[in-house]
Amino acid sequence: MFAQIHDLVYHGGGGFLHSEVYNMPTWMRSFHMNRINEFKKKEQEAYDKAHGRSNIGDDKIHSPNINPSSTYNF
Repeated sequence: MFAQIHDLVYHGGGGFLHSEVYNMPTWMRSFHMNRINEFKKKEQEAYDKAHGRSNIGDDKIHSPNINPSSTYNF
């Protein structure tokens, strides 16, 4: 219960006070937790798509796109 209260107050974007969440019915607290989780997942997917990270988890190791030079720069 206290973890849910903390998460709603911290991740709720300033929309919840501790006393409001503490006195909130359980079903409403669960509803808000689920909505925040859905929002964060969609936000992460959009971030990954924007940064070209859609191939994460394909179990391939990608090498950097760097051409080695034949001279050493000391």
